[in-house]
Amino acid sequence: MTRAALAQRLAGHREHRQRVVLANGCFDILHVGHTRYLEAARREGDVLVVAINSDASMRPLKGAGRPILPDAARARLVAGVSVVTYVTVFDEPDVRALLEELRPDVHAKGTDYTVDTVPERDMAQRLGVRIAIVGDAKRHSTRELLAKLR
Repeated sequence: MTRAALAQRLAGHREHRQRVVLANGCFDILHVGHTRYLEAARREGDVLVVAINSDASMRPLKGAGRPILPDAARARLVAGVSVVTYVTVFDEPDVRALLEELRPDVHAKGTDYTVDTVPERDMAQRLGVRIAIVGDAKRHSTRELLAKLR
């Protein structure tokens, strides 16, 4: 969904007192670690919004040869995960702008972060958004999966 359409939908959920959770990531090749992260994020609220890094925002994060899949394909795959309510794609290096635009109740990050290392921590605190570290221990990675495939 576009950010504008998503903001409108979320307003409707808030009218029904549903808690909104925002999770984000690249999701280049969907693997079990991703699904566990998304399942744990969804348990933090009633509505799960997943923000996918655009191709342009992902390249500086992951390096040459990435992404493997274009952002539209990655968004469609994540949208197919049963716990995901909405998916959007973002171009910025982090989700500060999305936090401000969407005003989720919870910002879910994976276990490769701590509450103190979340890049958007300052914005979340300013907006009163609770940060939740969710998912299993980081034992799965797309980088390792690609290395095995090569």
